Amino acid sequence: MLLGSDLLAKVKELGDVSKSDLVRSCGYVSSKKDGTERLNFTAFYEALLEAKGLSLGGGGGGTGKGGRKLSYVATVQGNGNLLVGKAYTALLGLQPGDEFEIKLGRKQIKLIPAGAEEE
Repeated sequence: MLLGSDLLAKVKELGDVSKSDLVRSCGYVSSKKDGTERLNFTAFYEALLEAKGLSLGGGGGGTGKGGRKLSYVATVQGNGNLLVGKAYTALLGLQPGDEFEIKLGRKQIKLIPAGAEEE
């Protein structure tokens, strides 16, 4: 089973193949008791997310400084600032100087990377 940068490279190399072929080509296959093939989609997608720097719980993912769990909740500070902590920007691979366009909605704020199109 491919992991990390090898997995990302293989997914990019294969391009527009079917999901089953993608999972199979990356080695996420096991055998059932009757000898037929079983595709391990969940393990594949978890490995893909981890390779991209995200984690779905367990294994220490989603922790911030000092091993605290990320709450995914931000609170407006007394001075009116809304702080997004380093652990969150690290998960997204953001660097100092990265710029965002701020889009305001009804009770929501969207940050869109400068020059990117809104989804």
